[in-house]
Amino acid sequence: MRSQPIVAVSACVKDVDGYLNYAVATKYVDALVEASGVTPLILPALGFGTHCEDVLDMCDGLYLTGSVSNVEPHHYDGAPSANGTLHDAARDATTLPLVLRAIEDGIPVFAICRGFQEMNVALGGTLHQQVHEVEGLNDHREDRTQTPDVYFGPAHDIALTKGGKLSELCNDLTVQVNSLHGQGIDKLADGLEIEARAPDGLVEAFHVKDTKAFALGVQWHPEWKVMENEFSRALFDKFGEACRKRAQDRAGK
Repeated sequence: MRSQPIVAVSACVKDVDGYLNYAVATKYVDALVEASGVTPLILPALGFGTHCEDVLDMCDGLYLTGSVSNVEPHHYDGAPSANGTLHDAARDATTLPLVLRAIEDGIPVFAICRGFQEMNVALGGTLHQQVHEVEGLNDHREDRTQTPDVYFGPAHDIALTKGGKLSELCNDLTVQVNSLHGQGIDKLADGLEIEARAPDGLVEAFHVKDTKAFALGVQWHPEWKVMENEFSRALFDKFGEACRKRAQDRAGK
């Protein structure tokens, strides 16, 4: 048996000095190591060249990271994106099938921001492409003219669902979170259950109903300075615990 569970980490395709790179921000990977106690395995966004069965056979968990790119709207029959919207077709083609297979196989899934949106789309939900333009919803975007310490700082409260999985990790049903997203949940997929909402009613967290394992997504960024936030640490610890159980079950113990 391995000394630590292995978790597949979604990567993006990014242009760096004119060359395409498979990339993931270090904060996502570091949070897994520090707070979940697992070994991250960064998964290139190979698109339809990714063999889901082979990838998931190697891993004890799937971790879907955030990104500046948006899920392409054709995946949920949405209207064409506004001019200038960033997309990552290879990532969509990699992660959407992986989510479905992981849930089907009872592999723990933890999804953050774009990953949260991918999870909803993969299971049949839809997205608001520009939340700030939807009547009745607030502007959930960050101010990039500020420093990361400011725009990754607390932005608004969320109300946790009483009796939900997140409420088990917190002594209060109200938690402060950061907010760095333009897209958001429109129609929630049928297989999902709401775990938290923002003050304007926007869905901020959900879990997959009737699953064999941990399968949860959040719209905010708990990976940011995870060890300094008790709620974030508890969330990552719960994911790590599920991955360790998966590894033990696979080892026949």
